[in-house]
Amino acid sequence: MTLRLPHLPGLLPFLLPALLTGGGVALPLLYLVLRALEAEPQALREILLRPKNLELLGNTLALLLGVLLLTTFLAFPLAFLTTRTDLKGKRLLATLLALPLALPGYVGAYVLLAATGPGGVLPLPRLEGYGGALLVLSLLTYPYLFLPLRAAFLGLDPSLEEAARTLGLSPLRAFLRATLPQLLPALLSGYLVVGLHVLGDFGTVSLLRYETFSYAIYLQYSAAFDRVYAAWLALFLLLLTGGLLLVEGLLLRRLSLARTGKGSGRRARPVRLGRLAPWAYLLVLLPVLLALGLPLYALFHLASRFPRENLQGLLEALLHSALAAGPAAALAVGMALPIAYLAVRYPSFPARLLERLAYLGYAVPPLAFALAWVFFSLKGLPFLYGRLPLLLLVLAFHFLAESLGPIRGALHQVPRRLEEAARTLGETPTGAFLRVTLPLLWRGAAAGGALAFIGAVKELPLTLLLAPMGYSTLATRVFSYTQEAMFAEAAPFA
Repeated sequence: MTLRLPHLPGLLPFLLPALLTGGGVALPLLYLVLRALEAEPQALREILLRPKNLELLGNTLALLLGVLLLTTFLAFPLAFLTTRTDLKGKRLLATLLALPLALPGYVGAYVLLAATGPGGVLPLPRLEGYGGALLVLSLLTYPYLFLPLRAAFLGLDPSLEEAARTLGLSPLRAFLRATLPQLLPALLSGYLVVGLHVLGDFGTVSLLRYETFSYAIYLQYSAAFDRVYAAWLALFLLLLTGGLLLVEGLLLRRLSLARTGKGSGRRARPVRLGRLAPWAYLLVLLPVLLALGLPLYALFHLASRFPRENLQGLLEALLHSALAAGPAAALAVGMALPIAYLAVRYPSFPARLLERLAYLGYAVPPLAFALAWVFFSLKGLPFLYGRLPLLLLVLAFHFLAESLGPIRGALHQVPRRLEEAARTLGETPTGAFLRVTLPLLWRGAAAGGALAFIGAVKELPLTLLLAPMGYSTLATRVFSYTQEAMFAEAAPFA
C-alpha cells in the first residue's frame, strides 16, 4: 500500500511526528551551511585557501586509507578461518572477534597512553600520533568488516569456485576470479561503516594528538578562535562523508553478481589446516587479546590506584550517563515508530525520504552534527542551549537510526491482515496500530532502545559540546582525565 491523499487524514498522527523528526535532523545541518556562508567574500577566500586545510585533508585521508587497509588484512583472513576451515568452535570465535565493538575509541586511546611510556603497564615507548590512531581505530573497527565478510562467506555457493578449478585454475586464482567478486558487496558495506567511523572519530585522534578535521573543529570551537572557520571545517568533513557514501553507491551499482540457475545452495568443503591449526587459533585470538585482553588488564591494574575519595565522582558520572542515555533512548524509539510504520506499511517517496533523513543523523560525523546544533540552538532555540533537554534531543536524533533498524525489522514480521481486521471493526489506522501492532513490536523496540542507550552512554563529542556546564558523564570524565595524563583516575570511568 502506497501513501496517497485519501490516506493522509488517518495518518496525520504518524506523519506529523515523522516530519518533525526529519526536520530536526536536517534543519541544523542547513543552518550550518548558512552559518559558514556568513563570512565576507575576502574572509571566505582566505578560509578556503588556507594551507592548513590541505594538511587536515591529507591527515584525514591518510588515516582513513590506513585503517581500511589494516582492517582488510585483519578481517579477511579471520572471516575465512571462521567459515571455510575445520577450526573447532568457529561460532564462539566469531562472537569473540565481534566484542571489540563494545569498546569506545577514546577508551582504546586512553589504554594505549596509559599502558605504554614511562610508568606504563608495558615496557614500551609511548605510541601517539598517526601510528597510535591507526592501531586503535583498526583494532576497534575491524569487526565492521569482519561480520559482513563472514556472512558473505557463509552464503557463497562453492560451485562457482569449483567450476573455475575444472577450467585449470589454481586454488588461489580460482578464489580471486570466482569467489572474490562475490564478496565485493560485503567488502564495500564494511568499508563504508569503517570509513564513517574513522571520519567521525574525535576521541581517539584528540587524545593521541593526531590532527584530523574532527580534532581541528573541536580546537577551533573550544578555543573560540574562529567559529566561521569551525563551521567550514565541519562542512569539509560533511563533504568527505558524502563523497564516501557516493563512491560506495556507485561501486555497488556497477556490480552484477546475481547467480543464474538454481544452484546447489550447499556449503564449501572445509579446508583442513592440519599442523597449521595452532597458528590459526593464535591468529584468530590475537586481535581479541590486543583489543580486549590488554585493555582489561591495564584498566584493572590502573583502577587499583584509584583514589577512594573520588568514588562519589564516579557514582555521579554514572548517574549522569544514565539520566542522559535513558531518556534519549526512549525518545529515539518514539521517533522511530512513526517513521518505521510509514516506511513499511505505506512505502512511497515521502516515506523513503523520511527514512533516509533518519539515517542522515547517524551518518553525519558526531562533531559536525553537534556543532550544527550549537549554532542552530544559539540562534533559534536560545532557551535550550546549555540545558539537558537539548542534549537528550540531539542524542535521540543521532541514534535514531540504531532504533529504527530493529523496529523496522519487527514491523515486517507483523502480518498486515491483523491491522486490516482491526480496521474492519471500525478502528482508525492509529487505533489499529496502538491496539494491535504496537504490543507486537516490543522486542524490536526494546532492542532499538538498548542500542540507542549503549551508543548514548559511549557518546563523547555530542556530550562535550552540548551538556550543561558541570554535567560530567563517564565519557567526558575519561576524556578529561586522560587529557591531563591522570590515568589512574580515569580507569574506573573507562
